[in-house]
Amino acid sequence: WPKSPCVENLNDPNALALMPGGGEADFDNRNILVWIGPPGRGRLVPREFARISVFDSAVQGGDAVWEGIRIYNNRVFMLEAHLQRLFDSAKILGFRNVHSKSQVIEALFTTLIANGMNDQAHVRLTLTRGLKVTSSMNPDFNLFGTTLIVLAEHKPVLSAATYDNNKGVRLISSSVRRNSPQTLDSKIHHNNLLNNILAKLQANNAGAADAIMLDHEGGYVSETNATNIFLVRDNEIHTPHADHCLPGVTRSIVIDYLTKSVKTVCHVRRISIAEFYVADEVFTTGTLGELTPIINIDGRSIGDGTPGPFVVKLQAAFQNLISTRKDLSVPLTLATS
Repeated sequence: WPKSPCVENLNDPNALALMPGGGEADFDNRNILVWIGPPGRGRLVPREFARISVFDSAVQGGDAVWEGIRIYNNRVFMLEAHLQRLFDSAKILGFRNVHSKSQVIEALFTTLIANGMNDQAHVRLTLTRGLKVTSSMNPDFNLFGTTLIVLAEHKPVLSAATYDNNKGVRLISSSVRRNSPQTLDSKIHHNNLLNNILAKLQANNAGAADAIMLDHEGGYVSETNATNIFLVRDNEIHTPHADHCLPGVTRSIVIDYLTKSVKTVCHVRRISIAEFYVADEVFTTGTLGELTPIINIDGRSIGDGTPGPFVVKLQAAFQNLISTRKDLSVPLTLATS
């Protein structure tokens, strides 16, 4: 391979400090292979050459959809749910000449096996509208089919890239409101994340893990910039409607499965920020970070300021579900059959 003009210095101490695992042998992402390409013509390339064209729609206008997927113990967790949402989002955005489901699965499994990633790994699966014949926002200039990117990384749940699920984290409420379905429906899992990034910047500046985003219809809580959010009161769970947020896969696991495991109910309703301040416990959910206890919001301690027993019980139930519910995951060995 010729020398890339854009190679990163991944051995820089500042870069290593931000990488999951800090570049340790078991979690070294410096030499990973990434799958990139249009339908029928994708291939694995070294990280150094993992680039897309300046004419790709993701570059031209953030015109792409994506999913985050976790790998546990040689199994791809909740694959069907993630692929359903990926293709639903592509359909809503009117993508044409889209990769087939079998092509996406083949690329995903090929990438994971080539990188030796069978546990504690995370995949960012991206489908762009594809290459344009000339610089433009107009989808009529997309003639070559979608571009598929399979970016798999060694990424333990407890790492620099996620949250502290043992000690809990602090949130602030953001002045940035979550997108309304009247503008850009958050149920489309799209790559245009500026709405979220603006809120995340506020969290970073405040030294918080993330920011709670309110909706446009009365200022009720929608989600954080990166996760769904729940509160616990009197041993019952409450979470906002998905009107202004992405109905996450891990969110659905809490509602559909974990409530039964811990013998409680989940109320899906409008919730104000004040209700979160006085909750017994608060936690967030996401594929990357799983279930994260929230110990402080806007300077107010949640409970006694430490992860509560209910969230700890939910975390244990989630780990048990990963281990025992084989119907919710797909074995990596299917790739070779």
